[in-house]
Amino acid sequence: MTAGRALARRLQSAVKQPTSSLTRVKVAAAAAASGTPTIGGASQVSEKFSDHDDDSGSSRIIVHGHSKSQTQRMVVSTLHAIFPVYCGNSAFQSFPAVSIGSQHGRRLSYLRGVRYESTAVEKTTNETTAERFEYQAEVSRLLDLIVHSLYSNKEVFLRELVSNASDALDKLRFLSVTDPNLMAANPNLDIRIMADPVRGTITILDSGVGMTRDELIESLGTIAQSGTAKFLKAIKDSKDGNAADNNLIGQFGVGFYSAFLVAEKVTVATKSAKHDKQYVWEGEADTSSYVVREETDPEKLLPRGTSVTLHLKDDTKHEYTDVVRIQNLVKNYSQFISFPIYTWQEKTTTKEVEETGAEGDAESLKKKSVTEKCWDWELANETKPLWMRNPKEVLKEEYDTFYKNTFKEYLEPLAHSHFSTEGEIEFKSLLYIPGMAPIGSDEMMGLKTKNIRLYVKRVFISDEFDGELLPRYLGFIKGVVDSNDLPLNVSREILQESRVVRMMKKRLVRKTFDMIDEIAKRENPEDYKKFWKSFGRHIKLGCVDDSSNHKRILPLLRFYSSKHEDEMTSLSEYIKNMKEGQKNIFYLASNSLRSAKSAPFLEALVRRDYEVLFLIEPIDEIAIQNLKSFNDKKFVDVSKEDLDLGEKDEKTQVEEEYSSLCDWMKQRLGDKVEKVQISKRMSSSPCMLVAGKHGWSPNMERLMKAQTLGDESILSYARGCRIMEINPNHPIIQHLHQRNSEECPDYTDSRATARDSFASMWFHS
Repeated sequence: MTAGRALARRLQSAVKQPTSSLTRVKVAAAAAASGTPTIGGASQVSEKFSDHDDDSGSSRIIVHGHSKSQTQRMVVSTLHAIFPVYCGNSAFQSFPAVSIGSQHGRRLSYLRGVRYESTAVEKTTNETTAERFEYQAEVSRLLDLIVHSLYSNKEVFLRELVSNASDALDKLRFLSVTDPNLMAANPNLDIRIMADPVRGTITILDSGVGMTRDELIESLGTIAQSGTAKFLKAIKDSKDGNAADNNLIGQFGVGFYSAFLVAEKVTVATKSAKHDKQYVWEGEADTSSYVVREETDPEKLLPRGTSVTLHLKDDTKHEYTDVVRIQNLVKNYSQFISFPIYTWQEKTTTKEVEETGAEGDAESLKKKSVTEKCWDWELANETKPLWMRNPKEVLKEEYDTFYKNTFKEYLEPLAHSHFSTEGEIEFKSLLYIPGMAPIGSDEMMGLKTKNIRLYVKRVFISDEFDGELLPRYLGFIKGVVDSNDLPLNVSREILQESRVVRMMKKRLVRKTFDMIDEIAKRENPEDYKKFWKSFGRHIKLGCVDDSSNHKRILPLLRFYSSKHEDEMTSLSEYIKNMKEGQKNIFYLASNSLRSAKSAPFLEALVRRDYEVLFLIEPIDEIAIQNLKSFNDKKFVDVSKEDLDLGEKDEKTQVEEEYSSLCDWMKQRLGDKVEKVQISKRMSSSPCMLVAGKHGWSPNMERLMKAQTLGDESILSYARGCRIMEINPNHPIIQHLHQRNSEECPDYTDSRATARDSFASMWFHS
């Protein structure tokens, strides 16, 4: 116990020293050796103190130990008596290493990395107080971005304003269910558009719910404040949330400001269905402020609703005050809005009037036709959204008429598919297969098409897609797709990539293949012949581009064959007519049907009654190489080496007999061929060149050489080596073999001459 008492006295003495000198005191107690069991099994205890001044002005006492000995307990007990604040925690004494100190008036205790703070001493902190700020936006700059950067086409302003008018009508229709008095001022729900070339203005008038002064300031005075979104939220939060109308279009709160794409000033007059006063909002494109005032002119008062007047810019007055232009924009973007849209149009009427004769008598009265011009409202959206109806209630004639009117076609479609999808994604669609391929369809597969019209809540969004809704090889499909919740960008012009879009694409592709399969199974085979003639190459392109749908594509393919030279055959028919024991599907790629039928590769196959598919279009061979197999039958190119005909190999004796001739021919031909070997696939030809297993076929090499930007280095690498196969049953080969095997030296020169002339004749031909 002597060592423990000595440590305690040292600590008490150190603490009594002035604070300025007691900057750091370190006491180390450790067991150095074993042997004496009196102090935790340690025979000696070494003690060490060190004190020095620290510029920080902090004081610290540290005790280190490696065993829970009586010495440590005595030191801790002494520290507890000296610094009761620090050692108040009972857990303090259970740790063999203790660090105690004070720094900048804050007393801390460290127990093996665990930090304890004293509750008896006032706490201080070195951390600064954090301040919270709200994001700020420069209104004029934000409006400038909306006008000049958000929309790619100026003409979408009419789509946005008509959509806002439609939302106002939908809100009124919903509210009038519980309060019919809201419809008393004007029972009609419609939208009217008037273009004034003289004043250079366009006015969009709706008889919707209108806005109060506060709603006017909140909706038009706050950018990105969507009144429609707020209305929907209020409905969902109410007890009638299940009755929410999904036809409401607005969601971003910036569509109104698209008016400044073409207008330098916008005037909005609105009267709420729930209030008697009418208010006017006025704003200009280059300012960040607006004016709201009450309308006092009795002649300008509205029964109900909102009137938006656009004072057009000088460079847009001529285009957007043209009534024909306005009519076309309405039909393109807002044709399927559920409310009638009227445009102010000039009409011509003819009426008959009485004309008095020259003598003025009653018998000479005549009638003549007089043409008069007048202005009146004309319905712009006569066509109804056919895809919103029940397919069981729509006649085929209605589908055909809709197709011709929407896509400006004169032929009836080959097939159509009208369906709706529910579940994870919900959308309605109406797809068509055209009656014929359009002019210039050879370039269709590499260009964007405008055949799929995308609508969101019956408002046209875009028809320019590059594989988002349908893969490019199905770009010939025409139709409409309408969804309520597609992920769009703020301008509602671009479809964002998402899981919803990918799932929608899968459904559309599946329905497209169902349509094609339905045509293939019709009783009239001419329908599918017509389809294949127009779009067969598109389907073959799918073999290359869409590996996930190979099972759907394979039954649709059609080819000529050695047994069907006049009519195309399907792969299913090929499998059905295969010989017993045949393991592969044989094909030969060529540039025409005539050259394919006369190719020497077919001789042995035709003799054995095997059917060979003829791939005569440039894309055929690439498509087959991507398919690999059909119904567990592999595709095999008959123009390549080691053709397996399913027969036992009986060439050993013949190969040995003709080995010297093969060696000599390989020596004479050098690098032109990889090797010369005996073949049993020929019957009438003396020899032929075949491609290696992993190289290009002769047809593929021909196609690659024909490319405008073909790389010769790639051609020399990919085409592989040629293999020469000779027919041992042909008289020419037998004669060469006989002359080559003769040992008479008198015939040496003649043999060489004959062999050289044959080789020269064959390879130069």
